[in-house]
Amino acid sequence: MLFIEALKQRNYPLFIFGVINLLLALLFLILSRVSDIQVAGTNAWYKPLKFALSIATYSFTMGWYVHYLGNTINIQLYNWAVIILLGFEIVYIGLQAGRGQLSHYNMSTPFYSGLYVAMALAASIVTLYTAYIGLLFFSQSFPALPNYYVWAIRLGILLFVIFSFEGFVMGSRLSHTIGAPDGGGGIPFLNWSRQYGDPRVAHFMGMHALQVLPLLSYYILKNTKLTFAVAVLYGIMAVYVLLQALNGKPFISR
Repeated sequence: MLFIEALKQRNYPLFIFGVINLLLALLFLILSRVSDIQVAGTNAWYKPLKFALSIATYSFTMGWYVHYLGNTINIQLYNWAVIILLGFEIVYIGLQAGRGQLSHYNMSTPFYSGLYVAMALAASIVTLYTAYIGLLFFSQSFPALPNYYVWAIRLGILLFVIFSFEGFVMGSRLSHTIGAPDGGGGIPFLNWSRQYGDPRVAHFMGMHALQVLPLLSYYILKNTKLTFAVAVLYGIMAVYVLLQALNGKPFISR
């Protein structure tokens, strides 16, 4: 409860936006249990469920981090950019799921093509804004914070940005499966392919360095050199998984 209260005080708009996405995730979970709508061979509600959880996690995390920057960033502008742009994404993905239609890679009509491009643009703007926040962390000192924790935030943001833009690997192909059409057998819920390459694995791993590295550093590593070492190993692992996918090999074979 103390953590939730601190999160609320640090950045109330992103806290509320995160809670809304958690509630949406709960709604999508319920719909996935009672609805048999399928998209590309998978329950249609899994995608908005995953995106809602991801957006909630990002909102809580960045709401926590930008608090450290004080007045060096227009936090309200950043908050509303995240809320509007990612809010548009989750609403559109949810609506398309309800209609049994693709949201991503949907180029079936000029209208859907435009909305897909708009989603890519929204995600890119949020990623670039996150990169700017990362630059602020690299350019400033934070004497009140442990050095290893500051470096974990810096490196976590760096990996997040790199592997967020890795999404263009899939966008350029209009597919997230390498070696076969989308829709084959996958890991339950995550739906990562167990037969072919799937760049979503590296995308997921790299982006969640944003949470993993600071948590590991603050609570377990407590050392700057160890934080660097773990960040490098984590990045190498994500790159390896990406190369594995590009070669058409599954992350976990059946």
